[in-house]
Amino acid sequence: MASITTPGGSKIRVGILGASGYTGAELVRMLLRHPNVEIAALTAERQAGKPMAEVFPHLGGYGLPDLVKIEELKWDNLDFIFCALPHGTTQEVVAGLPSGLKVVDLSADFRLSDPAEYATWYGHEHRAVDLQKEVAYGLTEFNRQGVRKARVVANPGCYPTCSLLPLLPLLMENQIEPGGIIIDAKSGVSGAGRDAKQANLFTEVSEGFNAYGVGHHRHMPEIEQELRLAAGRPVTVSFTPHLVPMNRGMMATIYVRMADGVTADDLRATLAARYADEPFVGVTPAGVVPATRHVRASNHNLIGVVADRTPRGAIIVSVIDNLVKGASGQAIQNMNVMMGLGETTGIDQAPLFP
Repeated sequence: MASITTPGGSKIRVGILGASGYTGAELVRMLLRHPNVEIAALTAERQAGKPMAEVFPHLGGYGLPDLVKIEELKWDNLDFIFCALPHGTTQEVVAGLPSGLKVVDLSADFRLSDPAEYATWYGHEHRAVDLQKEVAYGLTEFNRQGVRKARVVANPGCYPTCSLLPLLPLLMENQIEPGGIIIDAKSGVSGAGRDAKQANLFTEVSEGFNAYGVGHHRHMPEIEQELRLAAGRPVTVSFTPHLVPMNRGMMATIYVRMADGVTADDLRATLAARYADEPFVGVTPAGVVPATRHVRASNHNLIGVVADRTPRGAIIVSVIDNLVKGASGQAIQNMNVMMGLGETTGIDQAPLFP
């Protein structure tokens, strides 16, 4: 596919808001090899005024712009925005951007289509209700048309991405029951962000394994929103996230009950057929269970299916890199679709191993 450029013939000028966090750094790392992109602006609040190499030494030597505050940006110099700001701070920022700028938001601020549900889970009223009506949910494999037409795309959360990719096709084909789905999910510590928190200290995390957000994690309504659309009726899941002592990676072990007459081989076949032409989603052969190391630093999702010992039970294992397919890689995938580029451009690297 031909390169897509701005009207002036130059590369797409990208700004990254919140570039001093892990997802911001991943956006920079991946966009540096994107042939159609120029990283034109990087923002941070506490780190404003510093060169990117001082905040992330591994990104030194690439001629990146220094970090600045958002209010210092000149929007006329930009064509596209990645918003990697903390939850609760993004709605007003995105609502205030010039209407000609396309945006992928990596926070949770636009993922829930119902503003009332957002207020229930996030503890404050939605601050950009009119804009929310125009936002496309950016699970690329299931909403390409919506993403292609949208000015603002809500990038899915990492846990929802890891859980929805295996579940949506099976619900759409009525091969699993919508009730009783259990999602037992684990994430590397980078999923908790880069802010200094006691719970994230090495001595607090290493040699341990803990659940958090038990019974009330904010990804629950996002997961159920998309499952409800696939099933055509309300779906309530049991979802428990866990923090594991590794830097990056995510696994969702999902327990489902199959419809009458359906086997685990049928589930695997459905998933394999659905994703046969998808560049970033793969299904492992029977008897092969994917691991987080199989997708590390890549935009890939691997899914395995195993028959459970319980009647009509099946266990699905889904793995992604939480910082890539769970955040920055999927955001670039969505940008490629929004800008008419080849979907894999700049994010087609193989997983890193060991």
